[in-house]
Amino acid sequence: MTSRQLPSVLDRLRGQLIVSCQAYPGEPLRDPEAMRRMALAVVEGGAAGVRAQGLADLRAIRAATDVPLIGLWKDGASGVVITPTAEHVRQVAATGAEVVALDATSRPRPDGRPVVESFAAAHGAGALVMADVATFEEGLRAAGAGADLVGTTLSGYTDDSPRLPGPDLDLVARLSAALDVPVVAEGRIHTPTQARAALEAGAFAVVVGTAITHPTSLTRWFATELDAAHRGAAPA
Repeated sequence: MTSRQLPSVLDRLRGQLIVSCQAYPGEPLRDPEAMRRMALAVVEGGAAGVRAQGLADLRAIRAATDVPLIGLWKDGASGVVITPTAEHVRQVAATGAEVVALDATSRPRPDGRPVVESFAAAHGAGALVMADVATFEEGLRAAGAGADLVGTTLSGYTDDSPRLPGPDLDLVARLSAALDVPVVAEGRIHTPTQARAALEAGAFAVVVGTAITHPTSLTRWFATELDAAHRGAAPA
């Protein structure tokens, strides 16, 4: 993939669904082969792109499908963990992911280096940068620093952003109106109606993860609701 080919990646994602195929450490699906199959399944269902994490997962998915791949590497237990350094960026780009996603919040990075160095590392490797942010101001800074896409991924996951029950559509709308670069809606999008609302708010594309690819959470939603109904039932 050369930088000359990258605009076509955005063309393929415009107005489309991107599905995040990830599993947490220790879960039954935390396996590159499982995520490769998950990616194939969502592409068959109509996903125009895949977002995934971990070098082994990314290589497996890249070998199995040719849809645009947004790659990241989660490393660490707290703070900035999404592709936290320029070296992480270079290794993610080396898997063949056309887009490297990274934490572009105002929080300090583990190596103390500025986020623009990570942007430069991605561009130097011929990849686009998706800047995951939590606030409007962070989105403006990321776009000004050279991000190719800005994602609302981290809204609700930092101390200075509101944790809403659903997607932060206000942030999507504000960033979409203010930026010339594509804004990707991501985070707590649990229904097709919410995904459509994100596009209508101005999103360039929509990322859905848990509601499609995380059966543990899906099962917990149903089980919790049924348990609440059971506990509230009148005695027989």
